[in-house]
Amino acid sequence: MNRGIFVLAAACALFAACSKPPAETASVGGMDTADPAARGAELLAPFKAELREALMAGMKDGPATAIKVCSGQAPGIAASLSVDGVKMGRSSHKLRNPANAPPSWLEPIIERWAASEIRADEETRLDNAVLELEDGRHGYAEPIFMQPVCLTCHGSGLADGIAEQIAALYPEDQATGFSAGDFRGVFWVEF
Repeated sequence: MNRGIFVLAAACALFAACSKPPAETASVGGMDTADPAARGAELLAPFKAELREALMAGMKDGPATAIKVCSGQAPGIAASLSVDGVKMGRSSHKLRNPANAPPSWLEPIIERWAASEIRADEETRLDNAVLELEDGRHGYAEPIFMQPVCLTCHGSGLADGIAEQIAALYPEDQATGFSAGDFRGVFWVEF
């Protein structure tokens, strides 16, 4: 097996392990009364799965293709799933793409999680966050932790071709200098 594919497969398995499973959904009188955390996790699951699949496919052709997935396909995946009053995306305290700036309700969560300096490999983990927003809506966020394969584009020492491609796409990039296990950002959804 190609080493790059093996590393990518291992990273994807770790990526999936970083997310907490959704909570149970209760049923009252035949109607779902899902708690907001369970509903948020349920709504984000297809986004995370589609993004993971797109990145895996991109990495088969190399990091340059994976960068194109993040810059081109990821926003489209989020947009295609942001329907019927649902809005979702990714964000971070160190943005690569300014279009991924967090909604105002998410800013204090990201700041708190970034300040905690909790790592994926530590026993204490960050809990997913759920907030009640205006008009009966909810905001839900899950932390993203750096996987080793992510260092190709988000680590301290980027290869010249990768660094140049990122600089061309994202002239104000702040999303480098991470180590494996670092808090990288969040998946979020409003519903």
